[in-house]
Amino acid sequence: MNENPQNSVSPKTIEQVYQPVTRRTFLKGTAAAMAGLAGLVAALKPLLALERGEMTLDDLLQKHYRELKPEELQRILRELEARCAREHGVQPVIRDLKPLPGVEFGYALNLTRCIGCRKCAHACLQENNQSRSSADDIEMSYIRVLELKKGAINLEESDLYYNPQTVPQKDKYYMPVQCHQCREAPCTKVCPVQATWQEADGIVVVDYNWCIGCRYCMAACPYDARRFNYRKPNLQSARINPNQSYLSNRIRPKGVVEKCTFCLHRTRDGKYPACLEVCPTGARVFGNLLDPDSEISYILKNKRVYILKEDVGTLPRFYYFFDQ
Repeated sequence: MNENPQNSVSPKTIEQVYQPVTRRTFLKGTAAAMAGLAGLVAALKPLLALERGEMTLDDLLQKHYRELKPEELQRILRELEARCAREHGVQPVIRDLKPLPGVEFGYALNLTRCIGCRKCAHACLQENNQSRSSADDIEMSYIRVLELKKGAINLEESDLYYNPQTVPQKDKYYMPVQCHQCREAPCTKVCPVQATWQEADGIVVVDYNWCIGCRYCMAACPYDARRFNYRKPNLQSARINPNQSYLSNRIRPKGVVEKCTFCLHRTRDGKYPACLEVCPTGARVFGNLLDPDSEISYILKNKRVYILKEDVGTLPRFYYFFDQ
């Protein structure tokens, strides 16, 4: 009988197909199954929020921000304004500011001048309507100010909970860390529903009505720049900033991940970020990277510039520098 070599199966092929289950293959399969389960649980969160009354059916059925027609977006903005007035007693103006043509935002921070006062972090809390229990709450702040020993570069040895009333210390230096608006942003690549993306001006944004709260973006961020809203926002009416934008500082719902947007509701309107305006030492520089005559471009050309975690390849738009 003539055998067809194309239909024969070698012992090697059989071994490849019927591999015995080992500890390594079992754990690998279990990890994949758990990852799938975690994704399913995250995807069901909006349905659970709907059942608890934390979101409406309109919220659940809303299209992604980038798919909304202008009239649909305007209707949503008006609904969000009415909800804020009803729940918080403040009538906001919520806008949708688009990226400016010919603009790519960049930020630089002078480590020589920073004194660790945390005024930038407190201004950020107020400007961006972040959930907080007091003015000193740094858990939800987009800006973490780290205290390090002079000469130290290992952030694992930094102190986040130092006393800001005793700064600056002679043997210490201070490093504020926030979203770096990375060109190769890992957070946007891991989002399973594309709720976060990078805009034309370099700002990484979040559609808070689309976010399912899986927190994959938090795990992917090398700068610990994202915050998960575990509770319903705790905001006093007198401390709510009514100047709001859909993709930045509008009051976020419980169960979503939020982040710094370089105060796009201000910067796309020709103003500086709130953290820069309150800095008492002028340690912060912000501007258009595409403008060769901007202050940020001057810093990058003429100062000793340091990129935090440069080896991870995120290509950030946030830089540190020193006085020469």
